[in-house]
Amino acid sequence: MTDASAHSGDPVPRPRPDAELRASHDDREAVAERLREAAGDGRIDLAELEERLEKAFAAKTYGELEPLTADLPGAGGGPVAGPEEPVVLRSNIGELRHTGHWVVPRHLVVRTRLGGARIDFTAAECRHREVLLELDAGMGDVTVIVPRGWSVQTHEVTVALGHVRNRANGVPEPGAPTLRVTGRAGGGTVTVRHPFRWPGRRSSRG
Repeated sequence: MTDASAHSGDPVPRPRPDAELRASHDDREAVAERLREAAGDGRIDLAELEERLEKAFAAKTYGELEPLTADLPGAGGGPVAGPEEPVVLRSNIGELRHTGHWVVPRHLVVRTRLGGARIDFTAAECRHREVLLELDAGMGDVTVIVPRGWSVQTHEVTVALGHVRNRANGVPEPGAPTLRVTGRAGGGTVTVRHPFRWPGRRSSRG
């Protein structure tokens, strides 16, 4: 009896529910770190390490990452924890302000109706290579302030009556976070900018 026929009756494993979800830079780096540790322990050789690292950094989903560490010891054998629940900020009337020191989640959702929002990352603690800011804004303007050196992507934002202005479009610093802004803003303008260089200064353009 061949190996193929011996295993023909084995149940086919069902994929995890989140297997098709997109992996982030942090997820890929977490898998790469586990692979390096396994190579240091002698569990995989250098050739296999190189091969698995190449697949890890090319992976787009959790399902592509999982087999790379499935045969290594660890909790559940999985490569990374499941995707984090998004942090949601809501405001119906008035301006929603999120400033000062705060810990940046991987996925932040901002929902407003009649008022605007100001999200300031200047003094925030960011531990992620990529942060998703998802907008669900109504009539007010949305202002996002990011430290200099961050990379900002705003091409996925849909605005009905307003505009999208990305003024934080300088050359990003190596290793700095990438802020990916998505979602929709109904009647307001979405502005992404750096903090003003001098306290108290205001821009005539918003």
